[in-house]
Amino acid sequence: MPNMDGAEFIRRFRELPGAEDIPVIVITVYEERTYRLRALESGATDFLHSPVDHHEFITRARNLLKLRQHQLLLAARATTLEEELAKSERSRESEVRDSSQRLAQVIDSLPVMITATAPDGRILFANEAQASFLGLKTGELVGRDVADVFRTAFSSQNMTLDEHVFRVGQPMRPFEEELTDRSGETRTFLTAKFPIRDQSATIHAVVTSSLDITTQKQTQAHLRHLAHHDALTELPNRVSMNERMRRQVARARRGDNIFALHMLDLDGFKSVNDVLGHSAGDRFICMIADRLRAAMRADDMLARLGGDEFAIIQTSVTRSEDAADFAQRILTQVSESGTFEGTPVRATASIGIAVYPSDGEDGEELLKNADIAMYRAKAERGNRFCFYAADMKTRAHNEAMLDGHLQQALERKEFVLWYQPQVDLRAGCIVGAEALLRWQRPSVGLVPPAVFLPRAEENGLIGAIDNWAMMEACGAALRWQRYAKAEGIGVAVNLSPTQFRDRSTPLLVARALGVSGLDPRLLELELTESSVLESIESAAADLTMLRNMGVRVAVDDFGIGYSSLNYVKRLPITRIKIDQSFVRDIEHDQSDIAIVRAIITLGQGLGLEVLAEGVETAEQAKHLLQEGCALVQGYYFARPMPEADFINLLASERTYALSA
Repeated sequence: MPNMDGAEFIRRFRELPGAEDIPVIVITVYEERTYRLRALESGATDFLHSPVDHHEFITRARNLLKLRQHQLLLAARATTLEEELAKSERSRESEVRDSSQRLAQVIDSLPVMITATAPDGRILFANEAQASFLGLKTGELVGRDVADVFRTAFSSQNMTLDEHVFRVGQPMRPFEEELTDRSGETRTFLTAKFPIRDQSATIHAVVTSSLDITTQKQTQAHLRHLAHHDALTELPNRVSMNERMRRQVARARRGDNIFALHMLDLDGFKSVNDVLGHSAGDRFICMIADRLRAAMRADDMLARLGGDEFAIIQTSVTRSEDAADFAQRILTQVSESGTFEGTPVRATASIGIAVYPSDGEDGEELLKNADIAMYRAKAERGNRFCFYAADMKTRAHNEAMLDGHLQQALERKEFVLWYQPQVDLRAGCIVGAEALLRWQRPSVGLVPPAVFLPRAEENGLIGAIDNWAMMEACGAALRWQRYAKAEGIGVAVNLSPTQFRDRSTPLLVARALGVSGLDPRLLELELTESSVLESIESAAADLTMLRNMGVRVAVDDFGIGYSSLNYVKRLPITRIKIDQSFVRDIEHDQSDIAIVRAIITLGQGLGLEVLAEGVETAEQAKHLLQEGCALVQGYYFARPMPEADFINLLASERTYALSA
C-alpha cells in the first residue's frame, strides 16, 4: 500500500469502531524480529510466513475465531454480571431504604419517646411520640440543639447524662423522671440511655428512650393506698398504724419522748346493726369516724382497725393527764347527741390507754396492753377510759384461762343445776323451785355463778349456758312430776340480760318445752328490771309471746333497780320477787318495812303474785305473812340442793307451818 506499511495498516484498522478485538493474521516474507514486534505492538494477533500452508492458515483462523467467540461470550457474560450486580446493588439500596423506612414507622408506632443525640447536642433522630409530647413534628426536631428544644432544667440534666454515656461508653440503668407535657401535666417516665457505635466502634450518638409509666404509678399508688387505708372510712388501717407505731417508737427512743396509744371500741354497736341494718351500720361508723377526725391534732394519727374499733396515736404527751384529757375529749366527741338518719342516737365508747415506754417498749406490746385496758373500761359498763395497769395483764391472762375452762365445762358437761324450794306459808308446802346454776369444777369443787357468769356474758358463752340450763330445768321439772304431791310444782329459771337482749328467748323456750314435753304453765322465767327496761317495746313483745305459750314471767330483785308503775303495768308479768336486801332487816328497819309493804300492796293491786327472797329466820317469815306475802324462799326453809335431794324432799311430804 502506498505510504502505509503493514504495521500502520493494523494500527489504523484497530481504530475503527468494533475492530479493536477482531483477530488479525499477518502473512509476511520478512523474518526480522523487529518487524514482528512492530506488528504485534500495532495490534496483530498472529503471524504466518509466506508461502502459507493452506491447512495451517485455516486451522489458525478457525482457532482465532473460536477464541474471539469465547472472548465475546465472556464479555457478554461480564456485562450481564455487571448489570446484575448493579441491579442487585440498586435493589439492596432500595431494601435498605425500605427497611429503614419500616423501622422508622415501627419506632414511630411505639408508645415510647425515642431520640438520638450527637456529641455536640444536636438531635439526629426523634420519633413521633417524642415530637407529639413536645407539640412539634419530627422534621422540626432533627438537627436542632437539645437545649433549644426543651429550654428547661431538664435539657441541662439530659445533656449531662448524654455526655456521661459518650464518656464511659456504657448504657445507663433505667431511671424514673418526671416531665411536664405541653398541657402542663406532669407525667412519670422510665428513661434509659445507650450508646450507638459505627463500624470502627466509635460512639457517634446516644439513644434515649422514655416510657410513660404514669398510669402504672397511679395504679401502684392506688393499690398502696388500699393496702394502707380502710375502704369504708378512708382512715389509715391496721397496717398503716403498725408502720406509724414503729416510726413513733424509734423517734421516741432517739428523743426520749413519750406518746400514748388509745384503743377505742364503740359501746353497743351491735344493736345499731341489728335495728338499722348493716348498711346503716356502715354509715354510722363513717359518722363516728368524722367525729373522731374533728378531735385530732395535726401530729396525731387516727386509724380504723376493723368493725367498730379505732386506734389513736397521741403524740407530744408530757404527762398522763394529757392522755386523760385527750381521751375525755374523744368520749365527749363520740357521745355528742344528735340524730342519725332521722333516728335519735347517742353513741358511747370505751377507751383503753397505754403510754410509751411505761406500758410497753414496742408497738405490739402497746397494742396488747391498750386492748386490755379498753376491755377493762368496757367491763365497767363503758363510756369511760381506762389506763393500762400492770395487774391488768394478770387479770387478762386469768380471764383467758377462764374462757378456756368454761368452754371445756360446756363440752364436758360440768355445769349442774341446784334447786331451792319456794314455799307457800299459808298452805305450808312447797309450790315450786328456783333453778340455780353451779359449776362442778374438777379439783376445785362447786363454783357459784358469781365467779364465772359475768365472764360468760362478756365472752359470749352465756348463750350456750342459758340454752343448756333451760333444757335441763325443763327436763328436771318433768321428772319430779311423778312423785307424791309433786304434781303442779314448777321450776323458775333465771335468764341472763344478754340472752333477753338478743330477742331469742321465745325460740329458746319453745324449743326446751318441745324437747322436754313440760307443761308451759310449770315454767317461770325470772328477769331483772334492767333487762326489760333497756327496750320496753321489744321486751313487751317477747314477754307477750311467752305468756301466749302459757309460760309465767317474774321480775327478780324487784325494788333495787328502776321500779316503775309504768313498766309493771305495761308488761305481761305474773310475779314480782322482793329482793333479800329489804327482807334482811325487816324486823327492825322501818324503811325496809315500808318498802316491803309498798311492794306487796302494788303486787296485790295489779293482781300479781309476790314472793320474798332471802328469808333466813322464822321472825322474817312471820312478818312477811302478816304483811300479806305468803310466798317465800330462803335458807330458813332450805338451801339450794341437787335434783336428787330435792326429789327426796318432795317425796318426804314435809310441811312448813309457822308456829305461833
